[in-house]
Amino acid sequence: MGLFDWGQVPTQVLLASIAFVLCAVIGMERQFQHKSAGIRTHALVGLGACVFTLISVEGFVYLAEYQVTRDPSRIAAQIVSGIGFLGAGLIFVNRDVVRGLTTAASIWLAAAIGMACGSGLIPLAVLATLLHFVAALLGPRIARLMPQAGDHSTVVVTYEDGKGVLRTILEEATAMGCRTTLLTTKQKKGEDGDRVIRAEMRFQGGPSTRDVMAQLMDLSGVVGVEQANRADPDEL
Repeated sequence: MGLFDWGQVPTQVLLASIAFVLCAVIGMERQFQHKSAGIRTHALVGLGACVFTLISVEGFVYLAEYQVTRDPSRIAAQIVSGIGFLGAGLIFVNRDVVRGLTTAASIWLAAAIGMACGSGLIPLAVLATLLHFVAALLGPRIARLMPQAGDHSTVVVTYEDGKGVLRTILEEATAMGCRTTLLTTKQKKGEDGDRVIRAEMRFQGGPSTRDVMAQLMDLSGVVGVEQANRADPDEL
């Protein structure tokens, strides 16, 4: 008896292809958000998880001839723990802000989708893909509507890029007696097409937040200043 069953090849190719496509779609959303793990990473993770699962389920069927106990779940269990290390590499801490959690979770989900495809559970894999977009697209909108606990010392400052405006902002805040923490920065295009930076900053001490905002708005190169009273939709 040969060890290779050509009759299973079409099914295996189909399952691996579905895993690749579904996880690539998830990667497209992450890449659109300018995250470090995009289409290639998610597609390869999903494909790899699918292939490992197929190996686990079908790769050692011939061992039954030798009366060897076969446990298809062993390789699948190692996928879960192995993906944890890959996800950990996407998480980092910048001051007191943790970044990359959502992307790490999407990598973990991509592996699960690949495993589901490898096990032949296509409806479950498709559902998981759709629910990813529910969480990624609707989650931030729901977060904006929820009341946020804590202080109101965090503001969003939009300023022109490449003109040393950030240094001026920090110097002005220090002169006002504020302790400034730069939480997040994101580059975007302004209304006139020029590049601007959208930065979340926390100002503690010194005058009231409203007075700080007024002072910063008068600085050259500052496009806008607004209160940040919501969860950051660009995540984690």
